[in-house]
Amino acid sequence: MHTTDIRFPIGRFEKPETCTLEELQNMLNALENFPNKVIALAGHLPAEQLNWRYRPDGWTLKQVVHHCSDSHFNCLLRVKLSLTEDKPVIKPYIEAKWAELPDSLEDNLSASIQILKGVHYKLNALLRTLAEDDLKRIYIHPQYNSTFSIMQVIALYSWHCNHHYAHMEQAILSKGKYN
Repeated sequence: MHTTDIRFPIGRFEKPETCTLEELQNMLNALENFPNKVIALAGHLPAEQLNWRYRPDGWTLKQVVHHCSDSHFNCLLRVKLSLTEDKPVIKPYIEAKWAELPDSLEDNLSASIQILKGVHYKLNALLRTLAEDDLKRIYIHPQYNSTFSIMQVIALYSWHCNHHYAHMEQAILSKGKYN
């Protein structure tokens, strides 16, 4: 589903209650392929292009990459907490403030790409081994006063990959017009 809202080029995330095995495999494939897609799209861009924004007052392309590294690292931690604790309450963080920290303003994407590669490798190595009951394990997200099952987390982060990949594409297509 595509939308005219430039903030959500693939639409907003809709939290599923269930999913088919085929949908789950597609989501896991999206997680697995994300680092290579980022490398192919942004891994060799010059600093000028890394500083292009995907929308007015939006993040730069480099901030999007650094954000994905931070966010997906948190995803791995949250999944592991869900698998090892009973309904853990996770710690939210203020993404917009993290995106303004010095490491998120670096033109060099290599550390964040390495983190993405490692985190996505570990996520896939773990998630592809889970039994149906494991996918039902939950964490509590206090920011949303809601629970998320591991299956829903897989759906969320699969969407998150596609959402931010679309932002990266928008930044490149903008050719700096939003800076």
